Amino acid sequence: MPADDQIITALTKGCVEVLPQGSLGEKLNDAKKNGRQLRVKLGVDPTAPDIHLGHTVVLTKLRQFQDAGHRAVLIIGDYTARIGDPSGVSKTRPQLTAEAIEANARTYQEQAWKVLDQDPARLELRRNSEWLAPLQLEDIFRLMAAATVARMLERDDFEKRYAAGQPISMLEFLYPLLQGYDSVAVKADVELGGTDQKFNMLMGRAVQEYYGQAPQTVLTNEILPGTDGAERMSKSVGNYIGVTESAEEMFGKIMSIPDAAMLTYYQLLTLRSTVEIEKIRQGMDDGTLHPRDQKAALARELAARFHGKEAAAAAERHFNEIFREKKLTAGAGLVECLLEPSDDEGGQAYLPKLLERWFGLTRSEARRRIKQGGVSIAGRQIDSETVPFSRLDGATVKAGKSTRFHGLVKSV
Repeated sequence: MPADDQIITALTKGCVEVLPQGSLGEKLNDAKKNGRQLRVKLGVDPTAPDIHLGHTVVLTKLRQFQDAGHRAVLIIGDYTARIGDPSGVSKTRPQLTAEAIEANARTYQEQAWKVLDQDPARLELRRNSEWLAPLQLEDIFRLMAAATVARMLERDDFEKRYAAGQPISMLEFLYPLLQGYDSVAVKADVELGGTDQKFNMLMGRAVQEYYGQAPQTVLTNEILPGTDGAERMSKSVGNYIGVTESAEEMFGKIMSIPDAAMLTYYQLLTLRSTVEIEKIRQGMDDGTLHPRDQKAALARELAARFHGKEAAAAAERHFNEIFREKKLTAGAGLVECLLEPSDDEGGQAYLPKLLERWFGLTRSEARRRIKQGGVSIAGRQIDSETVPFSRLDGATVKAGKSTRFHGLVKSV
């Protein structure tokens, strides 16, 4: 019996490509016929201590497969993180220490539980050091024979770096093969990843065939835009929403995203069906639904996922109180900016330090925004990194041109 079209539609919501075409339906049919779960792989390298909503896009997709009755295989790449994924980078990544990788791995696991079903019948957690660390040199030789140099140079980032005369280490060539070997080790039926992972995941198919396994289906997922609605969500850009941020911060930042980006957030971050999301779009188009109400529903849903319903409701009340009392614009990402006595440095306050604490910007990003005229206090543009301490209490702070953060300063 053919796979239900509705199931395939739900599982491919937010996907850019399903490769090869038609293979997902075939695998679903085979699993149903033989009464087994598909093994759906997602690999994450713990190269940073925290994850943001952009990282949860593929986790949400993995959860959809779990809810359809299949088995999620989450691989923490504690071994591949030693190399660093070359996808989308223009130079060799610095290698992390074992201690940093281990600390990040623990954080990733804890934060992934906020999205995934932890039922052991539907979740398998693995570290790729289990099978990569024991490999002998002859095993590596065999693995390297699975691909050619010409095939490696087909990937865009390698091709560009090679053409520009920039170095590519042999270690980086090994990375896609190791990721492919992960698929062999866990016998993956399906692999999920962002569009930047397409080459690595297709290499997984080649490696599986080389080792005599049926090749996996590859699902590439859209990249989530940041709070500016333009660039991809990134800590370095400052347009991110961290999953460990407070419910109030999360709610406020989601309310700050442009209306045009809202449906993308619904599509990539929620478990709502394509039909439900289309009804929201139509309602906003014909005026029967207000964009602000739909954005508040989105903020409430995501805040509840990571902090619980009570915290989400409190965050919404907090946002509405500030919005009504201060009459700030509906698109403001409202953050409570606490001013501490130690911020008073001889009657002055160092603004980059405050923007780092209040809005999660790096200090270099804060300094850049000040230099570009993108920071204002009480409606006045700031062109200095230091401001009189007395001007801050009770003032409204805005940071950013494309990404807008608003805060109300209070002393503690």
